[in-house]
Parts: sequence; structure tokens; C-alpha cells
Amino acid sequence: MPVAKLDNVSLAYGHVPLLDRVALSLDADEKVALIGRNGSGKSSLLKVLAGAAAPDDGRVWRQPGLRVAWLAQEPQFDAAHSVFDAAAEGLGDVRRLLSDYEAAAGAVEGGDASALTDLERLGTRLDTVDGWRLKSRVDSVLARLRLSAPAAVDALSGGQRKRLALARALVAEPELLLLDEPTNHLDVDSIEWLEELLRSFNGALLFVTHDRVFLDRVADRIVELDRGRLTSFPGSFSAYRDRKAQQLADEDAQQEKFDRVLAQEEAWIRRGVEARRTRDAGRVRRLERLRQERAARRERLGNVGLALEEGERSGRLVAELTHVSKAFDTNVVVRDFSCRILRGDKVGLIGPNAAGKTTLIRLMLGETAPDSGRVRRGTRLAIAYFDQFRAQLDDEASVFETVGQGSDYVEVAGARKHVMSYLGEFLFAPERVRSPVKSLSGGERNRVLLARLFAKSANVLVLDEPTNDLDLETLELLEGLLQEYSGTVLLVSHDRAFLDNVVTQVIASDGGGRWVENPGGYEEWARVLRARAGRAAAERLAEASDRPEPARGARQAKLSYNEAQELKALPKQLEALEREQAELGRRLADPDLYRSDPERVKAAKLRYAELDELLLQLLARWEDLKGKQGTASSPAR
Repeated sequence: MPVAKLDNVSLAYGHVPLLDRVALSLDADEKVALIGRNGSGKSSLLKVLAGAAAPDDGRVWRQPGLRVAWLAQEPQFDAAHSVFDAAAEGLGDVRRLLSDYEAAAGAVEGGDASALTDLERLGTRLDTVDGWRLKSRVDSVLARLRLSAPAAVDALSGGQRKRLALARALVAEPELLLLDEPTNHLDVDSIEWLEELLRSFNGALLFVTHDRVFLDRVADRIVELDRGRLTSFPGSFSAYRDRKAQQLADEDAQQEKFDRVLAQEEAWIRRGVEARRTRDAGRVRRLERLRQERAARRERLGNVGLALEEGERSGRLVAELTHVSKAFDTNVVVRDFSCRILRGDKVGLIGPNAAGKTTLIRLMLGETAPDSGRVRRGTRLAIAYFDQFRAQLDDEASVFETVGQGSDYVEVAGARKHVMSYLGEFLFAPERVRSPVKSLSGGERNRVLLARLFAKSANVLVLDEPTNDLDLETLELLEGLLQEYSGTVLLVSHDRAFLDNVVTQVIASDGGGRWVENPGGYEEWARVLRARAGRAAAERLAEASDRPEPARGARQAKLSYNEAQELKALPKQLEALEREQAELGRRLADPDLYRSDPERVKAAKLRYAELDELLLQLLARWEDLKGKQGTASSPAR
């Protein structure tokens, strides 16, 4: 049953319609992903559904009394609120009760005995409105998103504000949840937690994201906004990509046929005087219709023209860290870490927010001195830096001034280009080039930063969350560019697919300031963590198996002959699989394999994943049989 509908809705800013007589129906419990190019109108559509913006035409219907929560791309808060108050805003009148209770509790703790009466009264009222459960929900969500409840909202960073907006949306227990780029500024653990939460969410969900893994794991329908129209694709994001490729091929074929017919008719109308005297009036009218249809056609946006100026090659060594440690007061962010970064390495840094990824990069680049250990930097390093917080952007400057930096021309890949033409390759229309940076969307700001970054001659790229707010097409183009780039890349990202497609090795936080190098991308590191968990489980099983054997007769009472033989054979099977996996791990640990034979890497990764699954299945089976055996032994004890 639908909970919300758009019926023949239109919306335009300027002369180009963002929504052109679109229809959309959202059913209860449905999880829909909205995708499209930057600037296509995705955020505007969410605003219309949330009731924060009115359409120019058409009808928006929401089920009467429907609870709607909306996570905006640029969330707004009352600066005077605490984090707890801001997160609890979606709870209506209960929020005031909870805030008053927190204030009264603080007064009592401070020695104000007169506040005890208020504390008891508010506690009683909270009992009647299920307030304690709601308070527990707020506390739980804030803890999971690593937000301090007493902190002041105006002291939060941009990333923390985005997480707070997500908390506010989640605690409201909505029946329709609208999320605009919810994974931005979340670390991988938080993203995976959010995936699980949304998969079990009981209401209708419509979300915008560029995270392809998140799309595949959460969405059961993809809706694409393209040139003002909505197209629905049932199924996962992977299924959408296959169908979309065929749809685009069909569209190209149809347009090619249309253009051929139009060209023939234009040639006919331009024939000599004799032909014009005898031309058919109906055919002329048909030509006019064809001309009008061609003029009304909205072409697909082109792709961003990405190209990198690599500049002079650096020395073979980029950075070497030897037993380096770094702490801020009592917080140790790097503990006794050693590594070597060589020219051409593409290194991904993985870890929770505030784990110290940026500090580690600053140590490598010589921008921060270690407390102990030694850092050696290479020669001829030309570094270009992409800042996730866009601090390099002046909101008051125009796009042209930001990229040109005082010149009308930029040097890119050995070619001199006018800034206006260069920005056109990043899909900026001429009228947008003169606009101030503050008027741009998040995706447009990231494109400005990329344009500025790629206009520099660099042999070391430092990319701090470059994927935030980028559309999927630009994201994949950036991936391809970085794969071909012969310089060194230091990449901080929580986008799992992006890491897997770009980096050759990761440096991952292992807790307590410890960092670990591992070959491959995010998935290889995830396999290491799963293997650790498997070994820990095996050790627990081994400890259990060292206990005295039950009486033979008792075991046979519960285990069949086939089960007893299976249990006997399992240790050898596990040992053989672990040997094979260890050998594969040694091969995958060789960086040369990634450069010399990518196909073997893919095959090895697939087999490693298969072995992971087999080992987990066999360990689970071993545990089941040993448990059954243990149950059988109980009466004999």
C-alpha cells in the first residue's frame, strides 16, 4: 500500500525543468534508491516529498498522519541546542520532557536538593509516554555515531553535523525516511551498521547515495532521475547497471534513426525550384513536427573530462617511516609504525573517524613531526592535496577565480586551456562559471576542487574523501583516471568499492594507535579480519576439544556412524584449506603480482573468498558435531 505519491509533478529552477511531469509511488516497507547526475534534481525531489518545497505543478500525496523524517544534504540546527536536544527534535513533545529531565538531573548532581521534586515529576511523566525507551534509543544512536550527548551543536565539525542529522532522522521512528547522502563522513563500521539498520527498517525508505556497495546491500528498487524524467528499475543496483546499459544502447539507436530521417527530409525541402513547386504539404508539416521534436530533445549530459598533469617523476622512494609514534596528550594515534611508500604505489588509509588517518599522512609528507622514530622523505615530490572539508575554497570567489587563480588559462596534460573551456569539461555551464562558490551544490564543489587539483603538476596525489557528493558516472571516471595515473596516490576513503578499484595496498587502523599494512583493497583487509575471527573461533573450539573425551558408548548414542566419521575427517580438511589459503595469502602479499598479472590477482582473490566461506562452513559444522557429541557425553559424567 502506498504511503506517498508524486502525480504529474513538475519543478524548475531557471529554464530547465528538474522534474518534468514525474510520477512516483512509495510503498510501505519499500527501500528505494534515487540516483542521477549531480544537479539533476535528486535533492529537490526529496524536499518536495518531505514537504520542504512545493512543486510548480502536479500533486504530492502523503498518507494522513504519516511520520516523515528527512536528512538534508546541508542540515540545519539550533546553535543553542546540545547534541542530545538536536537528536531528540524528531520526538515532538517528548523531547522537551527529556531535556527538562536531563537539566533537573544535572542540577541534582550539582547539589541542588530542590530539583529532586522536578526530577520525580518529570520521571513520572516520562513513564506514561514511553520516554525511557525513546531516551535509550537516542543514547544508543548517538553512541553508535560517536557523538557526545552533552556537546554543543555549534562546536561540531561539518562531518559531525551530518552524523547528528542522521541521528535526528533515525530516532524519530518515521514511517517514511528520506536520506540525502547518508554515508558522507561516516567510517566503514558506521556505514555497515547503517546498512543493517536500514535493511531491518519497517517503514518506506527513499535515499540518495553514491556508495555502490551500500546501494547493492540496501535497495530493492532503483529509481533514476535523468533529464527531468523518472525511470524505475526493480531489483539491485547491479541489475540496474545491466538494464541501463541496454537502455542507453537502444536510445542511441533510436536517436540515430530519427536523425537520419530528419536529415533526409531536410535534404528534400532544400531541393531546387522545381521540387519546391511540387512538394507535398503533409510532408512539410511532418518536417516541422520532426524539427520541433528534435529541438525539444534533452541530450544526456556528457562525462567530466578528467586528465592529470603528472609533472616530473619523483624519486623511487616517496616516504619511509621507521618505528614512528605520535600522540596528542594521552591519545596515541600512531604507535611504533614502520612502512615504505614507493613511486607508483596507490595506498588506501582505512580506519574509524578520528583514528589518525590524516595525522599519518601528515607524518609521511613531513608536515607533522613524530614524537619518536624516523621519517625519511623522497626527492622531487610535487604534492597536490584534495581536502574533504573543502577548506581550500573561498565561498565568495567565483568558480572561474577559484580554478584560474589569477590567470585566464591553465596548463593541463601539456596543453594550455582557457579556464572557461576547461571548466566546461567538468560540466559547468558558462553561466555557472561566474557564480560564487557558495551557490554550488556539494557535488559541484567537489568538481571545482577536482578541476583545481588536476590543473596542478603533481607526482603525489593526496585525496581525502574525494568521493563525497560525486555522482556515479564521475566516480567511475575518477577511478579509471587514478588506475592509469603513474604517480603515487595516498587515498583516505570509506567508499569500499572505490578502494577496491583503485588501491594496490591499504594501511588500516588496528586499534590503540596500531596500523597494519596489507596488500590489495578493502575487501582483502576485510578477509584478514574475517580470518582472524575464524582463527579465534577455531582456538575456542580447540580449547573445548582438549577437555576429556566422553565415554565411547555415550558418544555413539548421539552421533551416527557417518557423523562420527565426518567429525574425524574435519580437522584434516580444515588443515588442507588453511594451507591453501596461506599460500594464496603469500601470493597476494607480493605487490609485483598486482602490477604484472592483474588477471591472476582476480582469480586468487576469488579463490581466497571461496576458501573463507568453506572454512567458516566447516568450522560451523565441526562446532555442531562437537556440541552434539558433548550432549551425548553428559549422562556418562
